[in-house]
Order: sequence, then C-alpha cells, then structure tokens
Amino acid sequence: MAKLTVRDLAVHAQRVFTRVDYNVPLEDNRGQMVITDDTRIRATLPTLRLLIEKGARLILAAHLGRPKGRREPGLSLRPVAARLAELLGTAVNFADDCVGETVEKLVRELPPGGVLLLENVRFHAGEEANDPELAEQFAKLADVYVNDAFGAAHRAHASTEGVARVIAKRGGQCAAGLLMERELKFLGEELEQPARPFVVILGGAKVSDKIKVIDRLLEKADSILIGGAMAYTFRLARGCRVGLSLVEKDKVEVAQAALDKAQQRGVQFLLPLDNTIVTPVKTAKLDKKGRPVFDLTNPRNWTEDNIPDDAEGVDIGPATAARYAEVLRHAKTVLWNGPMGIFEDPRFAVGTNAVAQAVVAATQKNGAKTIIGGGDSVKAINRAGLGDQVTFMSTGGGASLEFLEGAVLPGVAVLTDQP
Repeated sequence: MAKLTVRDLAVHAQRVFTRVDYNVPLEDNRGQMVITDDTRIRATLPTLRLLIEKGARLILAAHLGRPKGRREPGLSLRPVAARLAELLGTAVNFADDCVGETVEKLVRELPPGGVLLLENVRFHAGEEANDPELAEQFAKLADVYVNDAFGAAHRAHASTEGVARVIAKRGGQCAAGLLMERELKFLGEELEQPARPFVVILGGAKVSDKIKVIDRLLEKADSILIGGAMAYTFRLARGCRVGLSLVEKDKVEVAQAALDKAQQRGVQFLLPLDNTIVTPVKTAKLDKKGRPVFDLTNPRNWTEDNIPDDAEGVDIGPATAARYAEVLRHAKTVLWNGPMGIFEDPRFAVGTNAVAQAVVAATQKNGAKTIIGGGDSVKAINRAGLGDQVTFMSTGGGASLEFLEGAVLPGVAVLTDQP
C-alpha cells in the first residue's frame, strides 16, 4: 500500500525527526576527516528543502560507519553538518550527541525552518539493538517522523523503526521522504510491470548475494546479463575450469538451478564470452585484514572456455561488452546491480565502463527507463562520469537487494499508509 509522504504533511513549527542516510565515505587529510563523495547528502536536499519551506523544525538523524556502540571521533557526523550547510545554503546546527538534555535544549531552541543534525546514532549500542528506551528518547525530540534513508530501511534499528512505532502509537504521523518515495517507485512500481524488453544486468562477487534476486527476476526479465566474479561460479556449473578466479564452489548447484529455470522460462541468460585474466603474484604485503596481497600481472584477453590454472578472471572482455551492448540497445527497461569486474583498478574497469555507456545509450537514444540498483554499481557509474545520464540511481546497497528480493523492509513497513 502507498505510504504517506512529506508532501502530505502540515508541519509548521512542528519538530520533525528525519532519518537520513549520511553514511558517506571519509578520508583523513592531515588530521581532518574529509568527505570524498557527497552523493547521499545531495540526495536528501529535495526533502529537506520542502520541510524547511513548510516551516518544520528539522532534527536530522543518521549513522556513519560501524562504531559498535562506542564514540569514535573519526566517525563523527560533524564534517557532514558543514557540508550540508554549504549545500542547503543555510545554517545547520550540530549536536554532540543524539539524545540527552543538551540535545533536548537545542531542539527547544530550534526555530521554524531551522536544521539540527544529531551526532552518529550508532555511538549508542541501543541503535542497532532497536532498544525501546533509546527509541523513546528519540521520540521525545519529535512530533512527526520522516524516513528518507532507504539505504538503512532494511534494518529494524531504533532510528529507523523503533522511534516511528513510538510516534505512531501516540498518534503522530510517519511519512516517507521524497528520496524514499522515488526508491519505492523505481525499485517497486516500475519493475512490477516493466516496459519490454526488460534487461537485467547482474555483477559483483557472489552468487549467494544475488540468488534470491535472480530467482525473482527470472519471473519478469527478458534477458539477464551476468558479469563480475559471480560469472565464474556459473561457468563452473557449466563444467568449465576457472583457474584461480573467485568462485563459490558450494553454490554451483544453486547456479545450475538458475540456469535451468532461465531455460524453462525462455529467459536469455548470458555469461561472458571472453574475459580479462591476470596472473596473481603473491607479495610480502598484507591488507587491513591481515590477508596476503597479490600483484595482478600480465593482464590479457582470454576467449577460451577454460581459464588457465595459474590465472584469474578480473573483468569481462571486449566481445562480451559488445554483446551486452547489443542486447541493451533494444531494452525499454534496464536494472543494473553489480560491476562487471574489479572496477576499482582502472585496468579492470573497461568492461564496467562499457556497460555503463551502453546503459546510458539505452536511456538517451532508446528512451529506456534505466535503474541502477545501489552499492558498487552507483559508485562505478559515478566514477565513469555518467551518473546523471540514467533514469534513477538507488542509494541503497543491501536495502535495494532485499527490496528486489521481495522482502518487507522494516523502515518502510512502519510508515503510515495513505488513507
């Protein structure tokens, strides 16, 4: 059922507790934490501006990283407050905590149209535990609840679900923000009865991460194009050797079941025709998790079915990119979730970039609705400089996948239904 949205609210002078997704990437620059991508902040601006125009007293809540219930200075939202003020063109007050007497005082002093950003809600262990006491403390700050954090809507946390229950129980309204509304529209309504041909592009590392999505989309898609490391598990299911490529050997039967279902339903299910492969060479270095680091040497295109035993696949090859582009050229609806290779390394971003360009061409030349399903796909298309040339980019990673699987998201279910 359709949810109440911020458009439906009359909130002049009311305290509006607004959950946003400001889990942005930060890096240390000479002792200062600097935001390296403000996409998620920008995505909330239409909702915030509308609420400011309506005269709401805005209390913004968000998480950043995984501080595990402890205060970590490097995960403070203070840099976000500064950037948000620049983007909004108005003052943004910052609270050094997200609950307590000092926060309550700042809220009381907030004028209509004023904005207050609370400190990282995950500095409190009760956030991820959906602690009723913490939810009650959040609710003390608010008359109305708005959720514009689709990327966190799959978690039943105190700021995404618990506080909304408290506010609703006492008769307060709980509404979707404009970004949340768009997420539900494009990942839900637009894909329920998509314009055809409906082409799905799936990449990333693991079949296990996407198998529920694959199973559900096999009911709707005309074509499914596979890339990323998950392609090697499908190749293994087809009896090919994959060398040192990342695979899930325990998911071969699952992959085969998907291939069988695609054949039964007449869905075009394409695996890479060729791959970029490398020879990994172990170094003396360890990564942050203490695992050995490998140099990926001798990159080359490989067109045979079997990958050499000492080689690893890291990207789709040019023939595959051309084949996928041809399928996309006829698409009327496109859903893309997951890169085609290790796009973080420019040497192995060629396939992902080629697919991104083909998706943009489908949008601009063919009038297709093109939906980028969050996570690394958004990062990849932004890195290629094409993010503003598709129909919609989801801000959700895990939330997008769970929603596409058909799961009920706690942060959505708790919102007030339209009358």
